[in-house]
Amino acid sequence: MGGLGNQMFQYAAGRRLAHIRNTHLKIDLSWFDSITAIDTKRHYALNCFTINETFAAANDIKNLANRDKLTFQNIISKALKKLLESKGSHIKEKYFHFDPNILSLPYNIYLEGYWQSEKYFKDIKDLILDEFTVKTMPVDRNRELAEMITKDNAVSLHVRRGDFISNPAASKFHGTCSLDYYHSAIERIAARVDHPTFFVFSDDTAWVKDNLSISYPVTYINNNTDETAYEDMRLMSLCKHNIIANSSFSWWGAWLNRNTDKIVIAPSRWFNEESIDTRDLIPDGWIKL
Repeated sequence: MGGLGNQMFQYAAGRRLAHIRNTHLKIDLSWFDSITAIDTKRHYALNCFTINETFAAANDIKNLANRDKLTFQNIISKALKKLLESKGSHIKEKYFHFDPNILSLPYNIYLEGYWQSEKYFKDIKDLILDEFTVKTMPVDRNRELAEMITKDNAVSLHVRRGDFISNPAASKFHGTCSLDYYHSAIERIAARVDHPTFFVFSDDTAWVKDNLSISYPVTYINNNTDETAYEDMRLMSLCKHNIIANSSFSWWGAWLNRNTDKIVIAPSRWFNEESIDTRDLIPDGWIKL
């Protein structure tokens, strides 16, 4: 469920469990048929990657997803736990921060949640990096941009607006990063990187040009569509350093960056809703501003 970045978190968490259990991961696409008019329109987007892609059949979903939603905190006896492991169970994410119990889940599990922490899959990082490789080579403008990025001290900068502005519910819940955040992040990068060149990614490039002043070489990237958003993510990952928005999309652009000396700057406030515990969202070593 959700956009590309959210789908990647869900796949990565499930893939890790399947990998350590030496079993299959099946992807349930039924959520995409349930989107209402008030929701942000989404589509299944992981087929751009070299993932281990198998889809759940209707019977798979019926047998597991319709069971009572359970967490390990609900399972009060070993006998009941053993019974659930044999019959299968529906595990629903109970809070936003990392839940270590998920790492030891048994076979025959239906996972429902976002699982937005690398701690759910960090121990198979190399596998996830390989599987989140785009199947096709970049062409035309994306190839030109990739060549430019690899020649420079390139810094990706992502400004997420879109439904975070236009959708009242999304705006209230998520909010957007301030201009002060971006200015501080730019100067933090410039203080540590010689001759940085900024590559700006946004779903509202015109607004960024009018409102965010960048006194360094800058290229604005707006040639890709929703259908080819993975190309933007790939370009982000090719940059040496990253300034991300409060967005799982640019989180993954930075996480997929293989530069061992990368500087990643992330907003310290991820949601407007302050009660959500985001302590496990930003990886160790990233800078929070």
